[in-house]
Amino acid sequence: MKGTIAFTGNSGPKVRSDCEICLELKTGGGIIVDLISKVKVLYGDSIISLTKEILEFFGVRNALVKINDSGALPFVIAARLESAVKKLISTNLNFLPEFISENCYSTTRHRFRFTRLYLPGNAPGLMINAGLHSADGIILDLEDSVAPEKKDEARILVRNALHQVNFFGAERMVRINQGERGLADLHFVVPYNTNLILIPKCESADYVKLVDNEIKSILKKHNSGNIIYLMPIIESAIGVENSYDIARASENIVALALGLEDYTADLGVPRTAEGMESFYARTRLVVAAKAAGIQPIDSVFSDVADMEGLKKNVLTSKSLGFEGMGCIHPRQIAVIREGFAPDEAEIEKSKKIVLAFEKAREQGLGVVALGSKMIDPPVVARAQKTITLAISLGRIPAGWKEDLTTEII
Repeated sequence: MKGTIAFTGNSGPKVRSDCEICLELKTGGGIIVDLISKVKVLYGDSIISLTKEILEFFGVRNALVKINDSGALPFVIAARLESAVKKLISTNLNFLPEFISENCYSTTRHRFRFTRLYLPGNAPGLMINAGLHSADGIILDLEDSVAPEKKDEARILVRNALHQVNFFGAERMVRINQGERGLADLHFVVPYNTNLILIPKCESADYVKLVDNEIKSILKKHNSGNIIYLMPIIESAIGVENSYDIARASENIVALALGLEDYTADLGVPRTAEGMESFYARTRLVVAAKAAGIQPIDSVFSDVADMEGLKKNVLTSKSLGFEGMGCIHPRQIAVIREGFAPDEAEIEKSKKIVLAFEKAREQGLGVVALGSKMIDPPVVARAQKTITLAISLGRIPAGWKEDLTTEII
């Protein structure tokens, strides 16, 4: 027994799809549920029934539970109540909601990661419809966006969200905390439908290996054959200098991301729109990622109201070799995707390169030429990637070769 009263969750005029729970353990009297909810007439009985089921699961026989509900779904209520119980008693049990079948999808190493939408791990109202924004990845954040006193609650909420929230095919990502707390986070999310782990403020290959080994140990314990990919985030001067070693620390690393807010703070300089203070870090990270054969991902653009500034930043990012950015608001997704998508000139040039390559291969030629220029294998690979991307974005049809009339020399 750790205490007799615990508070979890959130309430207030701006809170939605959440609840605040006060759990008080008693010595007798059974389970009493005091529910305040606008949907009490419709769902009050089911909320009370779920509450009693969870308390019985954890062996709590006598308690007063006060619930201030603002439209929380069952997986949220379950997470909040489990958090309250674990503040009061020591238990290794987990009350797990059922998997939603639509969530049981895997991901691939080379999928496009143009946009990754950050969501605070303790804000269920932002999670429920996040998949409708069509980001390439959804990041459930346990680190900077969660207050220290709420981090234990967020772990359980994120675990339940991975079970039950439909993200409509977006890559399910979790940003863990740093150090030992981050390793502990893994036990809450690795077995439960996670595709990728983001490692914040990463400064060494050794820590990546520690995280990777912990993930493999957890998966083995759960008899899981899943692959969970890794994306270290470089956010300091030492991290930038070690970026190539970090990028090669595990075969499960698929991308290297940059966090410029912490990086510029580490340098002791303000972050500017021009970005000269971060030019070295950005180019260094791109080179390290490309050399390691993984994707370089640029930092977030923090001014959510400046769409024109975001567009310019995306085009600069693309010109440096980045293959995606983080998003802190859904309105940024379309601008970033459009900026990283190939334009018409890139697509047409790639078509010609791919056709020239295929024609040379059919003729048994060891040299590929387009007009008077020789084409190296890396150029062909980049052109093929552009075509694949253009097809996935609907810029050209899958049967584009049949429609192309340009003669290839």
